Amino acid sequence: MRVLIDTNVVLDVLCKREKFFYDSAMIFRLCEVQQIEGFISALSIPNIVYIMRKELLKEQIGIFVDMLYLIFSFADLKGDDLIKGTKLNFADYEDALQSICAQRIKADYIITRNVRDFLNSKVPAVTPFEFLQIYNRQ
Repeated sequence: MRVLIDTNVVLDVLCKREKFFYDSAMIFRLCEVQQIEGFISALSIPNIVYIMRKELLKEQIGIFVDMLYLIFSFADLKGDDLIKGTKLNFADYEDALQSICAQRIKADYIITRNVRDFLNSKVPAVTPFEFLQIYNRQ
């Protein structure tokens, strides 16, 4: 199974957000042991680093990105994606780009805490909790 992990799920683990940490960490673990094929959009990486900048020293950023790359594959953002994103009926441009990226990599799901933001996505969006239920049923 192939999934695109939204930025907020990665941040739940990295920031140890108490309410969301466990389910998101389980997604990380499934990707780490290659039970599922996890992707992070290249768009997410600078956003994550920007948000984590208070937590990371400049020297730690490379280590941090390398760590993510060991667990996930990075899905490139392409020039055409930027154009396609403007044509989708999404309230948030970044979410439109995530959806386009998920389509291009042929993801089965987008894993996000903001499922409502992806109602117009061709790739279904589920929360980490919902994904774990789907995964455990298979």
